[in-house]
Amino acid sequence: MTTTAGPPTRRRSDHAALIIDSDATVEQLLVPVLRHHVAEGTPALLVVGPHTERVLRTRLGRDAEALEWGARETFYQRLGFAFAGFRDYLREQHARGRRVHVIAEPDVMTGVDAPADRVAAYLGYESVCGEVYAPYGCPITCLWDSRRHPTLVIEGVRSIHDHELTVDGRVENDGYIPAAQYLSGRADVAMLPPPDTAELDVVVTDLRELIGFRAAIGRWAQERDFAELAADHVVSATNEVVTNGMRHGVPPVRVRAWHHDATLVVHVEDQGGHPIPADAGYRPPARPGDGAGLWIARQLADVLLTQSAEGRTAVRLHFPHEVTHRGLEARAN
Repeated sequence: MTTTAGPPTRRRSDHAALIIDSDATVEQLLVPVLRHHVAEGTPALLVVGPHTERVLRTRLGRDAEALEWGARETFYQRLGFAFAGFRDYLREQHARGRRVHVIAEPDVMTGVDAPADRVAAYLGYESVCGEVYAPYGCPITCLWDSRRHPTLVIEGVRSIHDHELTVDGRVENDGYIPAAQYLSGRADVAMLPPPDTAELDVVVTDLRELIGFRAAIGRWAQERDFAELAADHVVSATNEVVTNGMRHGVPPVRVRAWHHDATLVVHVEDQGGHPIPADAGYRPPARPGDGAGLWIARQLADVLLTQSAEGRTAVRLHFPHEVTHRGLEARAN
């Protein structure tokens, strides 16, 4: 079944959670859905982990070849890239008149040693998926394995999906929290103070100083074994946050940077103490340049945290080496 391409619809997205507690859950709940897609000739894209894929392919047999299988590493790179990558895919499918059922199993724990909770940060993005992806009319089913994630994470997953697929069918989540409320509860994240001896400590008092500042942080990133393009992403993300601090906060803006194992951490702080909106940077700007600073920063950093207190507004950006470099060759070409 296809839809006619045209102006995006404004209905609420079909954004469901499917909690996996055994392989039998996958067989009982997901296999029938996929067989229905195959029988009806309706498209489905699966971006799932290797174990889930093996279970599905074994149970589906030849039917598996009629489905679309996306490379997990293509979609799950930096958290902002993952969020935007699915959005771009859905937008392209809508433009082609296709209504694709996306079945995704987030990969936010593999191979990243970062001093920030990537799962918690990813749930912030997932909380706004229902709203941001809704115009494209494609159902989204998010798979979360309770054998791999602690109970607290699974409870968080349930809270940001208004319904769940279970053995009893579609079940409304009584504890569902709308995106604005969910993000408000997570807007100010407790941060450890920056180290007393940061590797880079720069104070920007005037926008004209940004040229020298960008050169300094670029050199610092490359000295920490970041390739030129990856270092450019560190520079661009930090520049957006510093510029926001200069224009919307109270200068001077102080930037301290250090590394935690293979992750670069950049802490930007102005003297305003003005709260940053809880949803700032999660939704793409309506027009180019329209409040795009934190959107760009969230795309280029892996995790971005904010904290406001009396006389201080802080933004902390994390750039894990492996994640920051993932997919850069393809993007450069």
